Amino acid sequence: MVISIKAALSQAELPNSDTPRLDAEVLLYNVLGVRRSYLYAWPEKILTTHQYEQFRALLARRAQGEPIAYLTGHQEFWSLNLQVNENTLIPRPETELLVELAIERLSPKAQVIDLGTGSGAIALAIAQECQQCSILATDYSPAALKIAQHNAQKLGFQQVKFLLSDWCAALKNIKATIIVSNPPYIETADPHLNQGDVRYEPRTALVAGKDGLTDIRQIIAQAQNHLIEKGWLLLEHGYNQAQAVQALFKQYNYEAIQTYQDLAGLPRVTLGRLESKLNRKSLFSDQSNK
Repeated sequence: MVISIKAALSQAELPNSDTPRLDAEVLLYNVLGVRRSYLYAWPEKILTTHQYEQFRALLARRAQGEPIAYLTGHQEFWSLNLQVNENTLIPRPETELLVELAIERLSPKAQVIDLGTGSGAIALAIAQECQQCSILATDYSPAALKIAQHNAQKLGFQQVKFLLSDWCAALKNIKATIIVSNPPYIETADPHLNQGDVRYEPRTALVAGKDGLTDIRQIIAQAQNHLIEKGWLLLEHGYNQAQAVQALFKQYNYEAIQTYQDLAGLPRVTLGRLESKLNRKSLFSDQSNK
């Protein structure tokens, strides 16, 4: 079949998408291995049979609701092009708030732990902004950790180390200036789990018990053993969980507790500072990556 870029796009049908034209363009320029501008510069360019078949196959999967990021195999976050797949969450713009707040509290040689790193988005964004920081990214999923390591290698961020760990379980005596996390925080019965992209994302990275706070409770309780004196813990959470998360921070004696809103005006990140009279030594063991 002989068909041009312009014709292929005009015939693309994605009735269930909020952005059908954009989705079709993203899929096509990924098939062609070009930039989006190429589609406008060369609208009469004829697709090969193989290219058109690939495009139609991707359109069919998108029509079923499969996320664009999984179809293309990558997602942009903090201007970084990250590989993603069904083993990782898709990095979202609201999570950039967590990165911004962490960066504001970084010293030049800060030591950072990213719990539940997934694709490595948060850890690698921080690494880009703080070249002298030591960063440890953890995840309990070997498959997710492999993706994060690939992204770090591709981007050349050698200061980021990786550790297989269920939250703080494998940290031993490792301590940090800042701990950040975007943990699961969706309630088990939340109807949004059956809508949109989240249908295809790993449930273990989304759902956290009946009230959505199971993992957040665990992190807040455990993190105090891995923060230096006056170290910060920053957590992303659901738009309706700020009050409950603040209460958990207070329960475990964090101070300077504050919640920040994302660009949509929704409470998205809560942070607290660990106050302690103990002299806690901060260290990153070379064996933490073994």
